[in-house]
Amino acid sequence: MPDIRAVVVDPNAPAHLSLGTVAAPVPAPGEATIRVSAISLNRGETRAAQSAAAGARPGWDIAGVIEQPAADGTGPKVGQRVVGVLRTGAWAELVAVPTTNIAVLPDAVSFAQASTLPVAGLTALYALDRGDGLIGRNVLITGASGGVGNLGIQIAKHGGARVTGLVRQEKHLASVRAAGADFAVADETGLAAKEGGPFHLVLESVAGQVLGNVMNVGMMAPGGQVVCYGVSAGGQASFDSSVFLRGRITVSGLFVFTELQREGAGVGLTRLANMIAAGTLTPEIPVEASWTEIGAVAQQLLDRAYPGKAVLHVA
Repeated sequence: MPDIRAVVVDPNAPAHLSLGTVAAPVPAPGEATIRVSAISLNRGETRAAQSAAAGARPGWDIAGVIEQPAADGTGPKVGQRVVGVLRTGAWAELVAVPTTNIAVLPDAVSFAQASTLPVAGLTALYALDRGDGLIGRNVLITGASGGVGNLGIQIAKHGGARVTGLVRQEKHLASVRAAGADFAVADETGLAAKEGGPFHLVLESVAGQVLGNVMNVGMMAPGGQVVCYGVSAGGQASFDSSVFLRGRITVSGLFVFTELQREGAGVGLTRLANMIAAGTLTPEIPVEASWTEIGAVAQQLLDRAYPGKAVLHVA
């Protein structure tokens, strides 16, 4: 097969990312080949690219059309519109994806919308699934203006929760309110979120001081759960270990690619795509551009210049 275009790590490019030429994928029997129409950016893969070797292939989220179905007969058929996820190398015009990690899109869901779902949407979905029900519960989402936060607020509200959204910058409060949060607050310590508690479930992506305060200052309801899926602020968190010994709080970590070892992404992606089709989930996409602008858009993400998700169209 001829070479294809793909996003590669380039230390001399903006945000160390540019378009290059790579070998076309050779699918395994259980993989379908997708002609990619849209990709979305996540902070994790973008940060990793800053220290990756030249020529490395980043990228997780894609949406497009099945060009070649899986040889083993599983998964979508040729011509079907789909969303999918890869552990690396998804940002290319043609990709081979395990059929377990692909979901067929309803007609009402655009490629741009679908491309926001794999990592951010699944992280929010899996974290909320860990809660002991959502109806009437108080849920705190830190880093609430990001991709996971935006989708998490909407899913939690649809499930009947009362949601508090915490951000570090006041300029992102409008985004959190628009997503449906009952209470939105900007504070780098996390303490200001206490007004929305006590919390039965916390989706935590900041770590450091915020995580410590959530666990130490009476913000949690008895038996509450904290699901940690990020450490955007870095640093150590200090807390009273007796909260574990007495069973007052449960804390767990969540890494989406570990979760996918238990259940293929296609199951959750189908749930999320159906929410969009039903009008109960609307990804916030403030930035849409050609993938030729990958470096500039990735740098904006690293600079926290926009809330929600950026989508790049592959053409």
